[in-house]
Parts: sequence; structure tokens; C-alpha cells
Amino acid sequence: MQGNAKRLALLLAAVTLTALVLGLMGDAERPDTVSSGNPAVSIATSTTAAAATNGTGSTIVVELKEMQFARQEVRISPGTTVVFVNQDPVSHNVVNASAATLGKEPELFRSPELQPGRKWEFTFNEEGVYDILCDTGGHYLAGMTARVVVTRDATARSSSATDPAGAAAAAPAAVRVAKDPADIPPPVNRTSAQTVVVELEAKELVGQLADGVTYTYWAFGGTVPGPMIRVRQGDTVELRLRNHPDSTQMHSIDLHAVNGPGGGAEATQVAPGEEKAFRFLAMNPGVYVYHCATPYVPLHVTNGMYGLIVVEPAAGLSPVDREFYIMQGDLYTNLRPGETGHAVHDPEAMWQEKPNFVVFNGQFQALTGEQAMQAKVGERIRMFVGNGGPNMTSSFHIIGEVLDVVHREAASETVSNVQTTLIPPGGAAWAEFTVDVPGDYVLVDHALNRALGKGAIAVLRVEGPEDPGIFQPLR
Repeated sequence: MQGNAKRLALLLAAVTLTALVLGLMGDAERPDTVSSGNPAVSIATSTTAAAATNGTGSTIVVELKEMQFARQEVRISPGTTVVFVNQDPVSHNVVNASAATLGKEPELFRSPELQPGRKWEFTFNEEGVYDILCDTGGHYLAGMTARVVVTRDATARSSSATDPAGAAAAAPAAVRVAKDPADIPPPVNRTSAQTVVVELEAKELVGQLADGVTYTYWAFGGTVPGPMIRVRQGDTVELRLRNHPDSTQMHSIDLHAVNGPGGGAEATQVAPGEEKAFRFLAMNPGVYVYHCATPYVPLHVTNGMYGLIVVEPAAGLSPVDREFYIMQGDLYTNLRPGETGHAVHDPEAMWQEKPNFVVFNGQFQALTGEQAMQAKVGERIRMFVGNGGPNMTSSFHIIGEVLDVVHREAASETVSNVQTTLIPPGGAAWAEFTVDVPGDYVLVDHALNRALGKGAIAVLRVEGPEDPGIFQPLR
């Protein structure tokens, strides 16, 4: 019991901080009444959590407790009053919506913010199935959802996932969200600046986090990381960001290569189904992170909303044989590697900065096995490596390879003969090396539990002739 109480306290502390960042909590007084605008619903609120009388067609109580509705499905007769009582030490609300309809379809009712100990009640007068959730601080993302079934037939089935005639469609099959590290634009190869139009789309989709584990990602272009953007120093970039109509959240983009307010985030706070754009001059060469900057920003980032923009110097980059694009990220979920099911975001773990998954390209061991990167002996390799975060610093290392040249923090200046390079959250580096002998070269975060336990591992598979003068196993 003590462990559960401690976990709840930490979870509630995390949610409280989230709500503060979003500006959803405050000292201002909230109204005690709200109108639904619909005769099917009668609404009242109270500052006390007095007990209500249970009874068919009269009044029932549903507690908001431990970040959940205590009853996931409430079955009532028409004319019944439902009293929602907030038993948590943080604020909640009650909204007529599902995660899929929130912000996109009309709401029949929305309660005021319910401070701890407050109740809110409403009376359902018409039959139907009413989805409800709490969207204060994004609590519904942690599973704070339920539904009210109003029916004259006490034995009638409700509209639910187990009712093939009713209800919400099953979650779509999980897709592979891990970005192919070789899927990047070619070098610019231009001698003059141009105007470059970049189009990105924010998507929310169910993807494969690990074998047997799915997760609802938010991503640019449907992959993690999002598409690499590649331009030349001096180019004018027109960036157009569209938010897919099926999204449940606003999204935006902040590019660290931008010299301007919010890196573009202020200009691109875009609602589902809409598009916004801005223009900037690519002034500084380098490799820069871009990410969503819509509150709560760490939540958008951990869900996969990051990528890289490469601004090549006017003279271009030196030629290499292969280039790869890799980004590390940390995810805070209720499941660990080896468990199965659909993982959801864990605010407590985020608060403590204790991710259950640390991954390359959005997925546990994404770039291994059949998905390993490929190269040949003697080839010159360039790797663009970023860290979306939102919280963990990467100790990037390739087992069995010395990095000939590294641009630390993606600076113009180089250092040579590097074994491990640090990449902070929201930072990047790029490195070059030549592969001399065949074999599997393993990329890791050298904080090794993140690699061997939590998934930050990838493989560069090199084929070609052996060279005993460089490496030779001895028996």
C-alpha cells in the first residue's frame, strides 16, 4: 500500500506541474455553473462533495480518483443524475468527448474545473452513449476516460469495444514508425542560394515500440525521427506545417536553425486539419534539431515529434560514400521492455526523468537484424546523429570504431579520433569514419543500461574482404 501511495503522490505531482505549464490551473475563481445548451442534459455544480443517493433513475456518484474515473462505464436510466466527485488532490474536469473527437466535434457538456473536493452533477434525459474524459493537463492521455450509457432497457448492451454493432472502432494495426536511416536527401550540390519549400505533416498514429508493445506516437511525417530537411547556407526556407485532420492535439515546429521568435513555433501553432507557414533565412551552417513546441512540450517530444535540419556550408560538404540519419529519444511508459500490450505515457516516470525506453529512431532496437544499416569495407561513412530527448543526454559510441572526425554539438569546427561523444537533448553532432574490416559495428548510448536494457542500440553491417593487418582473431 505504501508503494502505491508513493506512486500516486509522484504521479499527481507530475500532473500538477503539467497543468501549471499549460496554464490550466490558477488562483482565479471558476464559475460554479455551466450550461450545456442541450435539453437532454441538466447541469449543476457544488463546492462540497456531499454523498448522493444511489438508485435507478435518480442519482449515482462517480468518483474521480487516482487519475481515473472510478467507473469506466456508467449504465443509467433516462432522467438519472450523475454526480462526479473529485477525490484527487489536483484539478479535473468532465468533458463530453472521446480522444478521437476532442476539439473536432461539438461537446454536449463541459464542466468547469473541479478543484479537489468539489463535485459536478448533470442529469441525462435522453437515451444514448456519452463518451467522457478529463482534458485538464491532458489527463485523458493517461487513460482518464469513461462512458455513460443511458438506456431504458437495463439489459441492453452498451456501445463498447466488445460490441461489434456499436462502438468505437478498434485501434488500427501498429505500423513501423522507425525512420530508415538511409532515407535522407542527397547533398545540396548548388553554388547559389535558392528558395526551398519544405512541407511537413504532423500525424498521430499507433506504432510498434517493441515486439508485443504498441504506442500512440505523435510524429512529423509519420516516422521517428521526422524527415531530414537539407538546405544550403543562404537559402530562404518556406516551411509549411499541416496538422492531419485526425489529430487530437495542436502541434507546431521549432527549428533550432531559425533566427526568429520561437524558432518558428509561434507561427505554427496549428489545429487539426489546418496548415500554417513561415519563412526564414538559413544563416548558419550546421546540423540542428527541430521539434514540436506545443505545451506540454516534453510530452510532444517524447511521443516522437523531432527531427534534424542540415544546413550545408556554401562550399558544401566533402564527398562520402554513405550517409545515415539517427536520432535518440526517451519514452516514459507504463510498460517495460519484455512486457506486452499497448503502452501509454506515464507522467510519474516523466516527472522523475526515468524512461522505460531509450531508443534510436523511435523504436526498441529499431536498427538491428534485417533493419541494420549496410556498408562495404573501405567506404567513408558520415552519420548525422541527433538527440530529441526530451531529457536524457546521449553518450554516443560505435563499438569497434574510432570516429575519425566529429563535429561536436554540430559545430563547424572538428575534433579528431573520438571514442564517445556527448549529445545533449535538443542537440546534434555529425561524424565521419572509414570502415576497414567487415563485421557488425554496434551503435550504443554508452550509458549501457540504456542500450542493453532499454533499447538504444543499432547495427552497422559491413561486408567485404578481411584485413589481418588491421584486425585478426587469434586462437
